[in-house]
Amino acid sequence: MNVDLVVVGAGLFGLTVAERCATDLGLRVLIIDRRHHIGGNAYSEADPDTGIEVHQYGAHLFHTSNTRVWEYVNRFTTFTGYQHRVFTIFAGKVYPMPINLATICAYFGEALSPDAARTMVAEQAGEIKSADATNLEEKAISLIGRPLYEAFIRGYTAKQWQTDPRDLPPEIISRLPVRYNFDNRYFSDTYEGLPTQGYTTWLTRMADSELIEVRLETDFFHLRDDIVGNVPVIYTGPVDSYFDYAAGDLSWRTIDFEYEVKPVGDFQGTSVMNYAAEDVPYTRIIEPRHFHPERDYPTDKTVIMREFSRAAQK
Repeated sequence: MNVDLVVVGAGLFGLTVAERCATDLGLRVLIIDRRHHIGGNAYSEADPDTGIEVHQYGAHLFHTSNTRVWEYVNRFTTFTGYQHRVFTIFAGKVYPMPINLATICAYFGEALSPDAARTMVAEQAGEIKSADATNLEEKAISLIGRPLYEAFIRGYTAKQWQTDPRDLPPEIISRLPVRYNFDNRYFSDTYEGLPTQGYTTWLTRMADSELIEVRLETDFFHLRDDIVGNVPVIYTGPVDSYFDYAAGDLSWRTIDFEYEVKPVGDFQGTSVMNYAAEDVPYTRIIEPRHFHPERDYPTDKTVIMREFSRAAQK
């Protein structure tokens, strides 16, 4: 094999390693991926009916506070000024997330100052000491109080994990962000945006080098005996699979999507709408057109993706 390095996985990490090794070290790099496309879980493509760019594995939003990272990715793409905002539906009303002063005021039906809201939440959280929490529910209540937990965390968490929060360990959450202001941006990083021409164009450019070869629809494990021991390997896939499940299977979580083209120009008015109630089977609906409001998408139809969480099967 006439290469200096094999990278298994053509996602963001694998492509970054390959590009850096080729550009800075002059190494010949082979990237292997069993999928039919480059980009890993960040892969996107245009819906054939509407032309709307769809993130095939769920919403992927780029954000960082690291200037070096931001300057690096801008070598391959420009970014829009998109700022991610998420809303959640509970009991027939819409609230901004993460929990912020607008969420608190709307839920309790009061115009609260930051100090008043902070004091109220602290009093409600005092029901349980954080150090005494024995499960996720108790931990969450100790952080934000029972009312906000019951409304926005309990049902959503139960759907995400397919488990009653009382049966989940408290270590799953170390904190629940609450903003005592009206900032409803989902992220607070310095830099944020979406690649102007889409993720696939960006990630394809990262592999555009004479020193990089990309082999798609190629299973590393079919070539493993020819590679391991002969050339360095950087593996970005499931670690239990790499060791042939010698220590058993890891408990992976995954997501299923219910994809639909709706005969309306705008289905929900925002890119991501969470559904907090447990009696709604999906956790959220993504409407990809809102990721790129600057684009000329159809005005008579749109794409939505309902998202369902479950345990992954090997």
